[in-house]
This record gives sequence, structure tokens and C-alpha cells, in this order.
Amino acid sequence: MSDLQIPEPVAGFIDAVNAHDEQGFLDAFTADGTVDDWGREFTGRDAIKAWSDKEFIGATGTLTPEEVSNDGDEVTVIGDWRSTHANGRSSFTFAVDGAKLSRMTIREG
Repeated sequence: MSDLQIPEPVAGFIDAVNAHDEQGFLDAFTADGTVDDWGREFTGRDAIKAWSDKEFIGATGTLTPEEVSNDGDEVTVIGDWRSTHANGRSSFTFAVDGAKLSRMTIREG
């Protein structure tokens, strides 16, 4: 993983997720940030937290990045996702807004 150049704030976000740091995970998003999990959208801190409690941080998820691509304000990380909720190669596309994430879109990797 060390040879992948994952830009901030995405790298810090992945570190927070892998440490099961709920506060760091939630703080990574803008106030009106959105998670798009295979077409289900969760907007705002409360909705993201409720989703995450069951399916992301609460499912003790970890992401092992395998590929990264950068397209302007969008960063896509493809990697192996492991949790008590779902497992498998997944694609995470992040819309970056300054030092925060305005959107995280999860799809098949």
C-alpha cells in the first residue's frame, strides 16, 4: 500500500476508517456531505452516522487500497473491503471540497 499516492483528505479518511475512528470518519465530511452506497444516498452527519453504525464503522470495516486515480477534485480508490456487513473488491469515489469530502460513492470494484 505504501507505494500508492493517495492524496489528502482521502488518505486521512481511509486511516480513520481502518482505525474504526467514528469521529474522524464523520469529521471528514462537509456538513451536507453525502454517502452513495450502491444508489442508496445518506446526506448529512446524522444520516451518514446511522448508515455507518450498521454498515461501515459499526461493521468494523477495513479498506486495503489497491489502486488510486485522481481526476481533478475526484479521487477514486479501489480496494478490498472487509467488514461484518459486506466483503469484496469495492470502488470508493470521493468528491473533495477543500480539506473535506462532500461525497463518497461506493460501487463494485
